[in-house]
Amino acid sequence: MSTSRPGSAARVTAVLLVLGALAYTAWALEAVVRTGLDPVRTYVSELAATDQPLGGLFRATDLTAGLLVLAAAATELLATRRQPTDSGRAHPRPRPRRLVLVGWFALALFGAATAVDSRLPLSCAPTADPACAAREASGLVPATHTAHAASSGLAMAGALAAMIALTLAARRYRIWRPLSRTGAVLVALELAATVWTLAAVAAFETGGGTWALGVGQRLQVLLVALWLAVLAVSVARERP
Repeated sequence: MSTSRPGSAARVTAVLLVLGALAYTAWALEAVVRTGLDPVRTYVSELAATDQPLGGLFRATDLTAGLLVLAAAATELLATRRQPTDSGRAHPRPRPRRLVLVGWFALALFGAATAVDSRLPLSCAPTADPACAAREASGLVPATHTAHAASSGLAMAGALAAMIALTLAARRYRIWRPLSRTGAVLVALELAATVWTLAAVAAFETGGGTWALGVGQRLQVLLVALWLAVLAVSVARERP
């Protein structure tokens, strides 16, 4: 496999990934601003609910994060198709490895689903508001609650697929050295955080408490952001 491409494309991808990772961790602002939600118990997405005072801010940062990551993945996918010769004429690149393509497509899915997710906010915070939870259980909340759950699940599935595929690609093809060295640890931690989050969601929905749902989900999204940062460094260090 040839991993070479114009250096400008690598720099653009790296910058987009870093900015996307920063926007994806905007929920950390709850450490310095009062949101009224308990980070140990609540979903991250409840910060962006339409009845929350800072909901508009968090919806905007989610949209920004999704679009930035989508743009980064699109930049890489376009860069794998053609590159200039010394004479300035374009020629087809060597066929990229399947894992690399799968990874970038999965990352594009994550970005697109995250952007869509921001446009389908919850109307209230079910883990913090018993009345909201009761309405949700009775199906008396807007359809965006169901749509939000679907888009959130799709986004996380895309993130996990991208993390696994690109980390495997880094190790198998001996590229992106920072990701090759640390990616497997981040993937393992992300899988553990995902299991924790899913178990906590199941417990909450069956009346078994929250199982520190907020901590598990915040760890889950933080690890995605850290992995994006490592990927950005890896791409930036690649030489054409």
